Amino acid sequence: MVSQTAAKKHRKSFTASLATPFACFSRPAWLNWQDGTIRKLAQSIYDDRVFDRLPILADALEESGCTNSDILAHFRQPGEYFRGCWVVDLILGKD
Repeated sequence: MVSQTAAKKHRKSFTASLATPFACFSRPAWLNWQDGTIRKLAQSIYDDRVFDRLPILADALEESGCTNSDILAHFRQPGEYFRGCWVVDLILGKD
């Protein structure tokens, strides 16, 4: 289980970039890219709690046209990830 401190740190790391967090999501094409690859990959990561696969999701996002460096770097940097990651939740349409 992830501590509340880790969860707060995770959310706080993006406070400065919240003005444009959805830059790569402004077009709906990314969701349908390669027959829904991004959504399927995000769902697999979420369901199986295999957050070490987030760099693969970053690569897929980048290949689909995502240019948001904050999101791509977030998925590629080492750290503690958990269910509730705001970008994964956004991809999956979770509240």
